[in-house]
Amino acid sequence: MGKRKLGALEKVDADLANLQNKIKRDPKSYHTDFLHQYIQYENQRQIFMQAPTSATASSGGVISFRDLIEFVAHVADCYKEETRDFPKQLIEMLSTQHATLEPELREKIVGSLVLLRKKEIIDSHTLLQCFFPVLTTTPSKSLRALLFTKILSDLRSANSKTTNYKLNRSVQTTLHNLVTDDRSSPKALWAVKITREMWKRQIWTDAKAVEIMKEAALADNEKCVVGGLRFFLGGDKEREELEDESSDEETVDISKLRHQIGVNKKSKKTERKLEKAAATVRRKEKKKGQPHPLNFSALHLLHDPQGFAETLFSKHLQSAKSKLNLEQKLLALQLVSRLIGLHKLTVISFYSYFLKYLTPRQPSVTSFLASLAQSTHNLVPPDILEPLIQKIANEFVSEAAAGEVAAAGLNAIREICVRQPLAMNDTLLQDLVMYRKSKDKGVMMAAKGLLSLYRQVGAEMLRKRDRGRDATLGLKSGEQKQPRFGEEAVGEIEGLELLEKWKEQERQRRRLEKGLPAAAGSDDEEEEEESDEEDWNAWNIEEDADSDDSGGWINVESDDEINISDSEDEQPSAKKVRFAPPASASDDKENEGDEAAELTTAQQKSKLATTRILTPADLAKLQELRTTASVSSLMRHKSHHASTTSLQTNSQRHMDDPLTAAEIEGLASLSRGKATRAQKLALLQEHKDDREAHKSKAARKKERKESEGKSTTNKEKARKKNFLMTLGKAKSKGKRSLVEHRKILRAHAERGKKGGRRGNRG
Repeated sequence: MGKRKLGALEKVDADLANLQNKIKRDPKSYHTDFLHQYIQYENQRQIFMQAPTSATASSGGVISFRDLIEFVAHVADCYKEETRDFPKQLIEMLSTQHATLEPELREKIVGSLVLLRKKEIIDSHTLLQCFFPVLTTTPSKSLRALLFTKILSDLRSANSKTTNYKLNRSVQTTLHNLVTDDRSSPKALWAVKITREMWKRQIWTDAKAVEIMKEAALADNEKCVVGGLRFFLGGDKEREELEDESSDEETVDISKLRHQIGVNKKSKKTERKLEKAAATVRRKEKKKGQPHPLNFSALHLLHDPQGFAETLFSKHLQSAKSKLNLEQKLLALQLVSRLIGLHKLTVISFYSYFLKYLTPRQPSVTSFLASLAQSTHNLVPPDILEPLIQKIANEFVSEAAAGEVAAAGLNAIREICVRQPLAMNDTLLQDLVMYRKSKDKGVMMAAKGLLSLYRQVGAEMLRKRDRGRDATLGLKSGEQKQPRFGEEAVGEIEGLELLEKWKEQERQRRRLEKGLPAAAGSDDEEEEEESDEEDWNAWNIEEDADSDDSGGWINVESDDEINISDSEDEQPSAKKVRFAPPASASDDKENEGDEAAELTTAQQKSKLATTRILTPADLAKLQELRTTASVSSLMRHKSHHASTTSLQTNSQRHMDDPLTAAEIEGLASLSRGKATRAQKLALLQEHKDDREAHKSKAARKKERKESEGKSTTNKEKARKKNFLMTLGKAKSKGKRSLVEHRKILRAHAERGKKGGRRGNRG
């Protein structure tokens, strides 16, 4: 017996995709057909809800239940009145029966809900409120991964054009409650994952997201705690790496595409490809011109860093009930130290915690040293740090210690003293500086680094022979002073005194040109008017004015002879004490005179910044004077010494950038001595897989040209041509007459004038 032929209506019933296409084109004409399928869906849904475990995806008819769900979801926007209960039914099935649903049917329901969200039949809030409870309770790993992906994609699409503040606040509140309701539950890990992903993609950049991760770091579940700690220690770096990857993906070589289109056969596909590439380049250029968004670090957005640091330290480090292992405790230690260093917090008990870990036998001791240095700042009392420095010196820096150990100890001491120079006493400093004569290279370099630091911040603590010329001159002139505890450097424009001095010289020169005395006289008012006119003209400075970038000469003063006296009783120069009273005055008057001199000097420095608005011409001249001064200082010093500015930059490096264990180890590799043959072979074998195969220069050139989409030149083709193929041309060339030869030469000359056969003359 042959197969029964299906009728027309049965074909339509079976072919849901065809019916779906027809409904989208003409919903009114196929309204009856839709109702027929919707009734089938309702019947199968009722059967499923009565017996979820016994019901299968197929209803026994032509069409399965999941196909009907997909069909109704696709055409729901055409019949909104008839399908008004459809989203609620799907949400109910997923929420109540997600554990018993067949995997394929479950995925179909999730996909249908996402489709309804795209058609704006349901909003993002409804969708996410359905997904979150299922995400945290379902035992299915595949469903969890699917829901996590759908939640992230929905949040990204909701914030693609403009930031959806209402939705973000709602989701962040849900995640915050998920973390705080049960601190020992592993469900909070999903809040950590979602928040970290949204932060990495710069969709959530506010303090609320940071607050969620702060609560996660204070949770009782180990995985949740580690996720929160790693967010604060590396979340901003992940964001930068993702941004770099996205910018690398958009890199397009326009010249290569134009060359290919000019050589290859033209087609619409290649034209579209070029247009798309040009649009990408235009988008990148537009993005380049836009102001950079203020991406604050997560550590800056904390509401109460002092309370967070104290709670984190007491809960995960001080407490004997802490369940974290050593590696996890190190993460907590690094975060607390970064918080203390960045916000200049005061947690006195934190420093005594380090004492038992500062031994060379302690695992990961360089990480402990780095954290100690990271947590140091200029408001930490020196009395607290001095025992720690003494302990490091006793345990690490000695003649019996290995070179790597001594170098790490000296580097750690230097990093601490960069941030708080007052923590060092002169006796210990002089002992440590003696290690600069060590035969071990790593130890020698570390000791020299400590010496150069104190030549700038505490030269009076060094022996006279160790101070160096610059420090000696600074002490004699009174320019270099040891900072006092809690003293903050006053912020000012770098090199402003150079500009003020130059303006004074220019004023004196103008007065001398007019025949007036160099000192100020009765013509001050006229001179002020002229200077005002010049200042107004200075606002119209041209962009192509002379600058240091134009390759011009920089005027450098000749070196002056410098006399250094070994006498400690020698007084500062007369220029610096011209405001002091005579030597016969009492000590009180001398102190008053010194204070008056300091006050007058400070007033002179700040006069230009507080009384005048710097014009573009002033700023250009200031940059020129800075460059001249820096070149002059380099020419006066045969060996390059770090300036005070570089020292300040070094001391404030930990503000945003972490101090790593590798920096504490420093040049420890120099202390290990020469590697043995076995070590060299092991190192060679380790990097052997990463190396490219050895190739000749011609082969590398050929590969580079192929990767750039370039073919071989005619000269290369002629050189590689088979010899037998060139014989015919060579014979005919020898049989040419003089007339033919002249004709060919003239044609060649004419082509050269036009730019070759293709007319490529520019």
